[in-house]
Amino acid sequence: MIKINLSKCTLDKIDGIFTLKNNNTTIGFVRFNDLGEVEYIFVNPIFRKQGLAKKLLRLVKKKTGKKLTLQEPISPLGAKLLKSIQKWN
Repeated sequence: MIKINLSKCTLDKIDGIFTLKNNNTTIGFVRFNDLGEVEYIFVNPIFRKQGLAKKLLRLVKKKTGKKLTLQEPISPLGAKLLKSIQKWN
């Protein structure tokens, strides 16, 4: 795991896709629709376990104003993530 400094990252926002990048690589991204349905979420494995997926999902919730749902199929990691956001979703 590589500790990420978010102040040195950029967030691209393009038509239902938020992409978090640093100078070298894509750190993570989320693709969603206006209903709050998350179609795909990915965090680069070397940057996981830092809450980045939750940060991306909070941005989606703020943008859509909707309760978030993950589209099927949901991976075991996706199910764990969905359970972890129930408090604020």
